[in-house]
Amino acid sequence: MSVWNYVVTAHKPTNVTHSCVGNFTGTQELNLIIAKCTPKPMLDVPIYGRIATLELFRPHGEAQDFLFIATERYKFCVLQWDAENSERAMGDVSDRIGRPTDNGQIGIIDPDCRLIGLHLYDGLFKVIPFDNKGQLKEAFNIRLEELQVLDIKFLYGCSKPTIVVLYQDNKDARHVKTYEVALKDKDFVEGPWTQNNLDNGADLLIPVPPPLCGVLIIGEETIVYCSASAFKAIPIRPSITKAYGRVDADGSRYLLGDHAGLLHLLVITHEKEKVTGLKIELLGETSIASTISYLDNAFVYIGSSYGDSQLIKIHLQPDVKGSYVEVLERYVNLGPIVDFCVVDLERQGQGQVVTCSGAYKDGSLRIVRNGIGINEQASVELQGIKGMWSLRSSTDDPHDTFLVVSFISETRILAMNLEDELEETEIEGFCSQVQTLFCHDAVYDQLVQVTSSSVRLVSSTSRELRNEWKAPSGFSVNVATANATQVLLATGGGHLVYLEIGDGTLTEVKHAQLEYDISCLDINPIGENPNYSQLAAVGMWTDISVRIFSLPELNLITKEHLGGEIIPRSVLLCSFEGIPYLLCALGDGHLLNFLLNMSTGELTDRKKVSLGTQPITLRTFSSKNTTHVFAASDRPTVIYSSNKKLLYSNVNLKEVSHMCPFNSAAFPDSLAIAKEGDLTIGTIDDIQKLHIRSIPLGEHARRICHQEQSRTFAICSLKYNQSSTDEFETHFIRLLDDQTFEFISTYPLDTFEYGCSILSCSFSDDSNVYYCVGTAYVLPEENEPTKGRILVFIVEDGKLQLIAEKETKGAVYSLNAFNGKLLAAINQKIQLYKWMLRDDGTRELQSESGHHGHILALYVQTRGDFIVVGDLMKSISLLIYKHEEGAIEERARDYNANWMSAVEILDDDIYLGAENNFNLFTVRKNSEGATDEERGRLEVVGEYHLGEFVNRFRHGSLVMRLPDSDVGQIPTVIFGTVNGVIGVIASLPHDQYVFLEKLQANLRKIIKGVGGLSHEQWRSFNNEKKTVDAKNFLDGDLIETFLDLNRTRMDDISKAMGVSVEELCKRVEELTRLH
Repeated sequence: MSVWNYVVTAHKPTNVTHSCVGNFTGTQELNLIIAKCTPKPMLDVPIYGRIATLELFRPHGEAQDFLFIATERYKFCVLQWDAENSERAMGDVSDRIGRPTDNGQIGIIDPDCRLIGLHLYDGLFKVIPFDNKGQLKEAFNIRLEELQVLDIKFLYGCSKPTIVVLYQDNKDARHVKTYEVALKDKDFVEGPWTQNNLDNGADLLIPVPPPLCGVLIIGEETIVYCSASAFKAIPIRPSITKAYGRVDADGSRYLLGDHAGLLHLLVITHEKEKVTGLKIELLGETSIASTISYLDNAFVYIGSSYGDSQLIKIHLQPDVKGSYVEVLERYVNLGPIVDFCVVDLERQGQGQVVTCSGAYKDGSLRIVRNGIGINEQASVELQGIKGMWSLRSSTDDPHDTFLVVSFISETRILAMNLEDELEETEIEGFCSQVQTLFCHDAVYDQLVQVTSSSVRLVSSTSRELRNEWKAPSGFSVNVATANATQVLLATGGGHLVYLEIGDGTLTEVKHAQLEYDISCLDINPIGENPNYSQLAAVGMWTDISVRIFSLPELNLITKEHLGGEIIPRSVLLCSFEGIPYLLCALGDGHLLNFLLNMSTGELTDRKKVSLGTQPITLRTFSSKNTTHVFAASDRPTVIYSSNKKLLYSNVNLKEVSHMCPFNSAAFPDSLAIAKEGDLTIGTIDDIQKLHIRSIPLGEHARRICHQEQSRTFAICSLKYNQSSTDEFETHFIRLLDDQTFEFISTYPLDTFEYGCSILSCSFSDDSNVYYCVGTAYVLPEENEPTKGRILVFIVEDGKLQLIAEKETKGAVYSLNAFNGKLLAAINQKIQLYKWMLRDDGTRELQSESGHHGHILALYVQTRGDFIVVGDLMKSISLLIYKHEEGAIEERARDYNANWMSAVEILDDDIYLGAENNFNLFTVRKNSEGATDEERGRLEVVGEYHLGEFVNRFRHGSLVMRLPDSDVGQIPTVIFGTVNGVIGVIASLPHDQYVFLEKLQANLRKIIKGVGGLSHEQWRSFNNEKKTVDAKNFLDGDLIETFLDLNRTRMDDISKAMGVSVEELCKRVEELTRLH
């Protein structure tokens, strides 16, 4: 890999942090607006920043709401919807000095739209006033005495803007205070009331709108309603409220979501405007909510950071389980991705990412693969299918009625009955005691069936035989094809026969004798006339060629030798995006495609790809009004075209022998698929996207590892048990089958023992493969674990057997296989263990050598004798293992103070790191340095602000690496983040990098960020110490938006680059094949 890297998102952020409801796009439309930590679905706009505040408000005299957004880098903007979604105001609210608040930024808007308040730094409250026309004026700061602020809100119904502050004093007691904001004096005035000594867990304020006014203070054990005139409290069962949503405009009912995913309804009881009490009722369980928006008519949106977001409906009556909540829709969220591994479960050279996603009870494994899913609608067991065709009951019927299934010595006909079930039926005119070679709908409400002895023409309405063409005696038909008006067939001895279909007539028009036998045929009409083809494609035995003949004359126009000794098994004339192609599939899983000139029959622009290893059969099908081609084989693939370029996407099915479209009334737009003894009818996913399968665990998986030999995954997980008195966690090592994902074995860890790292490896002089697990004893009284264990398991009969264990003096944060030994990172030390055979034949880990000098060695990667360590706060260091001395020494380090979150080795000299300010950087080993000091320094060569917290890098690819593509040779690393992003970092050749850097610079000028937030600033590396422009990293998401620009903008960029639009499209398109 290289210094020049291209960063692109394969799966966008799905972790929902903020949501709000209002009339944003129009006075009559109710919109739900959601923020997914970085770059909404009526409108999806990337915001160049991590969103800290998202609020709708409506200034005086306005008919619809405005949207206020503040980002974590202290930028803000106010957006107003018009068809071009323009911004009203924007600015920077950062201060030169100031300690950022521990509890996150707070952004609030006065209900009477007099000002916006921001709490960004301890001890300061920033005010942005509105003038009487609703425009923003100059901001100013007011000193706030309370340093430990937990929450701030504006109160309703106050003559002057009034805030209520929930804070903690230096004795850890919690209180509430109110202040009036005096805009003229730019200062606070003591407010109407205060309330001291609240519930120790109080951390959320809910201001109640008029007529009641006042505020709700939500604690862990009590809920309090407080105003100048009233104080009411109720006890609740201990819970931490994470999110709330107001139900009624008058604020008498609120939905509360807690840390266990329970949804409660809080009711303020009142007589006229006097509050008489509070009531709380459990409604049911949802995902753990980070935001709740009540939409309308009992529909509620639950946004989650720990599980899938949901659309729910609240019913008046409970269901059998006592729940009032019905989940209507789930919106997949992969976040937080704590760990993942890249595996090839189908052993097909296609990477899949298996993630540890979600948290607490919403924990799950997600299998993410690039490819197309088939959603099964119906299935029936049928062995030995040799071919399938769908037929209509009349020429103008929009739907298919019959499904003809051919076997070695019979043909069966299936049709949908009134109950929408497939059942057997008869077409009397068909010959059902023999194998069918081909079937098709024909003009004049007819059907055509070709068998080895004849061509039969049958009425589709009466189902009776109307005409028959019989093969000459001594000859049998080997291959055949047909369309609505033509039949082309081949008998043994290289005879090619062409027939035309009339109303009840079959006419033999032409016969040609070829020098070799014919292996496959096609006359799919792709010219002007949808029922008649002027060209025939013929694949040959012996000389391994494909030929184009003219119809009706059967004159040879083109002959193309395919080379090699594998015969063509299937040919297809087809048209993608108006461009005619000839596809030719060989018996070894290769596919050739040619551009076809319709008038001359000439074949050009030959390309070859490998789809599988078995013979391929090609069929066309339609999905969403576009024609695609299905290649059935041991690796079924859909071939489609995008921007006039053929793309291949694998289908998430094992071997498929035959496929035909079956668009029946009951199963519109479906496919019939024959595979391994089954006939399945299913619909197809959107063409080309990531396919995600969820395995809910009900517990939180934190580490995952795959073992090829035992076909298993092992995970370290923890379950949160809530007993009546206490909450406690139990930790496990669990073994899962890598096909079914069922738990097949469990090893419980000790009390307080956490699984920290897991690895599948083998040792020198031992042929077995083991799972090694590193643990830590996390004791409440210790700041840092002082003991842990390394456990070595073997999988026997699907069970985890403990073979050896080794106590350690700290947490085992990382484990690596290292030259047949085991390398562990234990607290601040790197330790190497060798695998020893004791006299009694048992095995043990023996300490060999180590290296001190880290603060906490959290992330370790190895390559050869080199060890790269990512430290808690001391960035990246490079160690080397010296075989002669058996010692580990430091070779070089990066002297910047980066708090690391992940590291990976790109190549011998370049190492990649991610740190906790959402940046990526690369460092280079300087082995050519002149002095020891230079050689001892890792030089920072690349810097980039990703805006995502990366938990793990892994080498690998999500896509099939097609050897003939330019991107097939580009090495990639995959990363997973807290927000559920799966991203790809690709190392580019220098010339390609330079070209794309120029393209990115031109795109920046043309594509402006929403709210005036700058792309360049957003991507600049930024931490507490410094902000520097991104270097040696490109933003692939920005570059790939080139393909979505309109033609005039593309032309502008093409002029600036001095490269044609076609060439730009082609080059950017290739990059999209990386993910």
